[in-house]
Amino acid sequence: MGDSQRNAPASTVADVRLGAGSTVSERATLGHEYAEDAGPTVLGADATVRSGSIVYADVRAGDGFTTGHNVLVREHTELGDDVLVGTNTVVDGKTTVGSNVSLQSGVYVPQETTIGDDVFVGPGAVLTNDPYPVRQDVDLEGPTLGDSVSVGANATVLPGVTVGERAFVAAGAVVTEDVPPETLVAGVPAATRDLPEPLDGPNSIA
Repeated sequence: MGDSQRNAPASTVADVRLGAGSTVSERATLGHEYAEDAGPTVLGADATVRSGSIVYADVRAGDGFTTGHNVLVREHTELGDDVLVGTNTVVDGKTTVGSNVSLQSGVYVPQETTIGDDVFVGPGAVLTNDPYPVRQDVDLEGPTLGDSVSVGANATVLPGVTVGERAFVAAGAVVTEDVPPETLVAGVPAATRDLPEPLDGPNSIA
């Protein structure tokens, strides 16, 4: 990570370790200290954290981490290299995100979610982790998005659902059941279809 902690903004409230070449807005908050024993915030080289964003303590991101404006990334989140967290997106903690991932504007990622490598989640998409909100006391379980999954705008993925590698979730779909690898799901509730040729293959996220 180098010794670039000196670049941390005045709004830092806990131990922050920044990689070389990182840029953090003075109106962003790194290392929000949610508990007295909270660990450091660690961002790799060439991070960009824009104004209004809040990144909690106990967050670790690889190189090339980038936020839009007004992003929230909560504690115990692990992110790989080259992860984009778009404007007004919330990653609610206790989540693992792979490398080369694009979470577009207005995405919600709940606790206990796993996101693989080369994943695209479109604007306004919502992942969920509670099957019976406030009606039953159950363990929270977010979805699992496999490598090279694409999720269209305003889609909803229900708790505990696994979306298989290279699957494509159409815009506005409500995914209630596991999605096999390399398939298309669309509709409410979402139904599985063959993946059309133009959508076949892995994602390429720069």
